[in-house]
Amino acid sequence: MPVYKDEKRGSWYCCFYYIDWQGNKKRKIKRGFSKQREAKEYEWNFLDKLQANNQMTMSSLTSLYMDDMQNRLRQSTISNKKYMIDTKILPYFSNMKISNIKPTTIRHWQNKLISQNYSDTYLKSINNQICALLNYAVKYYGLKENPCHKAGSMGRKSAKEMQFWTLNEFNIFISKVNDISAYNAFLILYWCGIRVGELLALTKGDIDFNNKVLSVNKSYQRLNGQDIITEPKTPKSNRIIALPDFYAKK
Repeated sequence: MPVYKDEKRGSWYCCFYYIDWQGNKKRKIKRGFSKQREAKEYEWNFLDKLQANNQMTMSSLTSLYMDDMQNRLRQSTISNKKYMIDTKILPYFSNMKISNIKPTTIRHWQNKLISQNYSDTYLKSINNQICALLNYAVKYYGLKENPCHKAGSMGRKSAKEMQFWTLNEFNIFISKVNDISAYNAFLILYWCGIRVGELLALTKGDIDFNNKVLSVNKSYQRLNGQDIITEPKTPKSNRIIALPDFYAKK
């Protein structure tokens, strides 16, 4: 492997040639590795992704998948996917070839997570991520079948029971809220049924007291320390909501 020691910096780097997707021969240099092994692994993973077949590792597949999804999904969705993949999937599957992942492999991984007492809905979300990754491999990279389908799922889509405040319970709560901003925020959340992110993105222009309606057309998120305003979660989330008469008079 073309891996070298950078004597001036005291670190390692790799230098190699590859053929890009347009058939052009290119040179790749990557510096700053503290160990020779890390430089070699970088080259292996880089070339592994270029092969783009069912002999690639799960780590390489994940990288290709996330690059492809980057401009197709909301930033919050990408962030959630990345977290679950990095913390719950790659520690187990990272260096495994996707063609070697069997239904029994998936079952062992599932059992390991189930034993950690995560909620049923969270287990379902994690399982959805690995299923999406391997569906992607089936569709684009020659994986014969998705082993998740034979292994079965884990967790459940919905919580066993949803808890709602009755009107009396809400009135008791709201009577104790003294801050005017918080008071109005809780009124809108309760009576209009909007998401917290949608509430935080509201502006004065979104509330029409004359026609007694509220327009939901954006959502607030905080990602990587930045405040971000995006479109609502789904196209149907763009909606007009009637305001209660008592609130419209305020």
